[in-house]
Amino acid sequence: MPLHSDTAAPLTLDRRQGPYGEVVLRRRGPHFEIIANGCFLMDTSDGRSERLLVDAALDALPADREEPSVLIGGLGVGFSLAHAAAQPRWGRITVVERERAVIEWHREGPLSAVSGEALADPRCEILHTDLVEYVHTTSVTDRYDALCLDIDNGPDWTVTDGNRSLYGRAGLTACRDRLRPGGVLAVWSAQPSAGFEEALRNAGFEKVRTEEIRVARGVPDVVHLGVNPA
Repeated sequence: MPLHSDTAAPLTLDRRQGPYGEVVLRRRGPHFEIIANGCFLMDTSDGRSERLLVDAALDALPADREEPSVLIGGLGVGFSLAHAAAQPRWGRITVVERERAVIEWHREGPLSAVSGEALADPRCEILHTDLVEYVHTTSVTDRYDALCLDIDNGPDWTVTDGNRSLYGRAGLTACRDRLRPGGVLAVWSAQPSAGFEEALRNAGFEKVRTEEIRVARGVPDVVHLGVNPA
């Protein structure tokens, strides 16, 4: 969810109150931004981080795993979904998004320019539900080869307090239970977190590592990765 500067004043296109607070869609120059409870989430100015999130998960899977399934946590501006749909190797592509407004901005609004082609792909589906609730309640028989999570600005900077539990041992164990043996968990973060790497290991993940995405200023964005033991 990287922040990119633009000198143009933002224009508010839609503002909604939902069960988790306020969400706003803005346009700044040629780009769109999503704001949640006053916190910048992401915009359409780049997309490298979102694409790396998907690529890192796919690259970490065994090369002989055919048509792997992926669960993308957070629809956002649609870059992760669009990038996954553009890759023929993926099989089932499921997106979990808790904000109805965000889904509607993609299905019927300006963000359809990013995700329209992906949403027409029969491999893709969007589930309107909360990711934290989903990983804790979904049947363990419904497992994925990869989980790509981008619902916060990182494990140490959550959009809502309820998301914090996802990055602790119980939440990460629930994520691991949703992965097939050898499956990959990839988590986007605005900054590296040694504590989160340790949390991944404590939850039973193997091959824990962090990939950096260089940004113009400040510390790199990163993707934290862990593998469910085979």
